[in-house]
Amino acid sequence: MKFTELLEIVEDEPVFETGLLMAGQGREPGLPAQLSRWSASGKLFRLRRGLYALAPPYRKVIPHPFLVANRLAPGSYVSGLSALAYANAIPEFVAEVTSCGPGRPRIHETPLGRFSFRYVKPELRGGYRLVTLGGGQSAFVASPEKALLDLVHLQPGGDDPAWIDELRLNLEALSVRTLRRLAAATGSPKLKRAAAHLERVANDPALAYQPL
Repeated sequence: MKFTELLEIVEDEPVFETGLLMAGQGREPGLPAQLSRWSASGKLFRLRRGLYALAPPYRKVIPHPFLVANRLAPGSYVSGLSALAYANAIPEFVAEVTSCGPGRPRIHETPLGRFSFRYVKPELRGGYRLVTLGGGQSAFVASPEKALLDLVHLQPGGDDPAWIDELRLNLEALSVRTLRRLAAATGSPKLKRAAAHLERVANDPALAYQPL
């Protein structure tokens, strides 16, 4: 395969897998070596085994980090601080994209950014939805309430009121009722304690922890 042929197939794709290149063409034994050479020469970004993106100036579409995260680990969804920042529920910009799902914990350092993945049990995986990101891209992203509960679940001492308050949550971007419902559905005392604290703060902001 020539690089011009590759561009004809994938130039409109944010990221692509090698299977897309083989569709309808049969097996091409030299393709993996060609992809490695194009990656080494800077024409492609290798994101993981079998997953690539066109590098500038060849790409037409800039891959959204959330879409990249979904494709790096199929079955995962963006959560934690990343989803909270996306929902304007915390004031900070978050450079690393955090996802949760069924796979083992790991970190991917890629030319498109740093992506971390955390394992959550099946009973804790609800509460995310497909979000339109613009430019024809979409990704599975946790609701802000679910993202916060995932963060609390994964953080040692995540139900500590002082730690929760230091997140400086924008409670207008969260539904305390939804948070309480999701926490109750998990049956986790830790998550229910966190939701109860935020409900108290929502009713009386003076109850929030004030750092020295």
